[in-house]
Amino acid sequence: MAAFGASARKVLDRVYAGCGVIAALFLIAILSLILLQMLARWTGEVFPGAPDYAGYCMAAASFFAFAHALNRGAHIRVSMILNMVGPKARRLMEVWCFAVAIGLGWYFSYFAIKNTYWSWKFNDISQGQDATPLWIPQTAMVLGSIVFAIALTDHLIHVILSGRHRIESEVVK
Repeated sequence: MAAFGASARKVLDRVYAGCGVIAALFLIAILSLILLQMLARWTGEVFPGAPDYAGYCMAAASFFAFAHALNRGAHIRVSMILNMVGPKARRLMEVWCFAVAIGLGWYFSYFAIKNTYWSWKFNDISQGQDATPLWIPQTAMVLGSIVFAIALTDHLIHVILSGRHRIESEVVK
């Protein structure tokens, strides 16, 4: 059973890191779109839909970055109260916080899936010049929110079993 746990841990950590890489690639795509749009304006050409595509990439980058940012300690956590209490109270507070976050994370994921499904079913398209089927950019939101909900669940299980979270602090000391 321990070997399964270690291999599952490696897979999850790779998924979280992979999502961070995907988020970075979407940020590079935003930069590329902005540069292409600038180039198009300088040459008198039109790049229809560039702002819309940049917005889709921003949403994808945000949602794919959530799980990676959680593991790296980049999310805002109010640690002042947690640092003032003893280990038992801290553990209970962290379990409560992760449980609430999991409820919200899976709730959001459920409705993101539902919304994306209906966008696909009704062939809903964007209102911009690009007329993109909305289920395409919404899929990135769905995938990112699911991975984030999995990461929150992973952290809760780790807090329950070991008494501490797995969030790495990247604060320079």
